[in-house]
Parts: sequence; C-alpha cells; structure tokens
Amino acid sequence: MRLDSHHHFWDYSAEEYPWIDSTKTPLKRDFGPSDLKPLMRETKIDQVVSVQARQSITETQWLLDLADQHDFIAGVVGWLPLAEPSIRKHLERFASHPKLVSIRHVVHDEPDDNFILGAEFNKGIAQIAEFDRVYDILIFAKHLQPTIEFVDRHPSQRFVLDHIAKPTIEANSFDAAWERNLRELAKRPHVACKFSGVATEIRPSVWDIETIRPYWDVVLEAFGPKRLMYGSDWPVCLLKTEYPAWVQICEQLSNSLSQDDQNWFWSKSARHWYGLA
Repeated sequence: MRLDSHHHFWDYSAEEYPWIDSTKTPLKRDFGPSDLKPLMRETKIDQVVSVQARQSITETQWLLDLADQHDFIAGVVGWLPLAEPSIRKHLERFASHPKLVSIRHVVHDEPDDNFILGAEFNKGIAQIAEFDRVYDILIFAKHLQPTIEFVDRHPSQRFVLDHIAKPTIEANSFDAAWERNLRELAKRPHVACKFSGVATEIRPSVWDIETIRPYWDVVLEAFGPKRLMYGSDWPVCLLKTEYPAWVQICEQLSNSLSQDDQNWFWSKSARHWYGLA
C-alpha cells in the first residue's frame, strides 16, 4: 500500500487561481482524477489525499464531492474561514463528512509574517480538535519561529507541516536557519511533516537527488519515519519534475530504511495522522 498525502485538483480559471501566474504556464489547465489515475497506476500509488488549492468553501465541497465519486481519494484537506466568527457553523457542517481529514489556510501568502499568531485565527484553530480533524501548516521557512509558538498554544491539536516548510534550496549552500528551526518544531510530538513540494523550492534549473538529500536527511532525523509522509504536490511539482520522477527520487531516498519504516513513510504515517480507514 502506498499513499500520496498531498496533491491538488482544479478546474482552471485565471480569476479563481491567481497564484498560477505567468511563471507557471504548465499549470494553466484543468487537472482532475482522470489525469492522476494513470500516474498512480504507473507508480503503484494506491490512494491519495486531495488538498485545497484556493481558499474557497465551494472548492472544499467540490473536493469532497470528488472523493465521494472516487474511492482512491482517501481524504481531503479543505479550506474553511478559520478567522471568521462563523467558523464553528462551517466545522459542524463539514465535519459530518468522513473524508474531510484536515483544514488548511495559505499562511505563507498572508502579508503579515505573524499571521499565524493572530487572535481570531487561533480562536478558529482551537475549535478544530473538538471535531477530531488535523490542521495542515503551509508556511515558508521564515515563518517557522512563529509557527513553533503557534503549535505550543494548541497542544491537543494534531498538525501536519506541508512541504517541509519550503526552505530555499540552492546547489552550493544550505539553509541552516531552516534546519535549526525545523528541528525545534519537530520536538513537538503533535506535529508531523510531509516530504512534498520540495522540488519546486530548488532554485537551480539543473539539479539531481543530491541537491535535496541534505534536506531529506534533516527531516528524517528530526521527525522520524512515523511522523514523515510521502507527498507529490502534483501538479505543482510539474514546474520542476514529473510525477513518476518524484516517486523514483523518494524511493531512492527511502530505500535505506527498514521495510517497516518505509511502510510508515509511504502509507502508515499519513493513515495514522489523518485517521484514514
């Protein structure tokens, strides 16, 4: 069993997805289940978790509808208005759907680098645990310090860090500040991490597995296989690599692990943290 813990679907329009700008032309089209399923067969991926790509309740419902139609979609990470007074009403509505496994907000696009510590936002976060759902953390490496304070405020909430906090990956230097703060965050046992979205943070146009190996080594040591999960970030990954190529890279990185630890990375960790059947 192998599970892709992080990918996206969308019906593309420039108005609905303004983050897909002129630098991301390969993403300016629809991506749906019929596009992903052949790639899953090719790479022996059995199930996926579909993640929001725009901050819209409509999209959250659309993803859940797709999950109802396709058994291979094991769960959905949706968006809900966590900083609004109406958040409890929305949580009550959507938590009735068993495939809504997590909520996510695009924190790294907020103009305030300390947005994650905002009072209203944290009031919303404080209610998620009541509904037994995860919160996915989407940040840049520069947000790691306030994120540590953030997760400490919510010791009963399960968190999953997306994309290893998006460090800047360059060929001839290493993001030491990212490593220091990520290791500190990983000391919190209620936080897990996705090895996803890494290729898109690489700055050189020419790169190979050795470019990202130091980052793999850090997250593996910091979180361990039981708090680390595979994710493709497809189709965003197409900006740097193809779906099968990313699977192959992660196979090479993880092949030194024991079979049990590989099982945790490729499936059991995501199933455990998201409570998947």
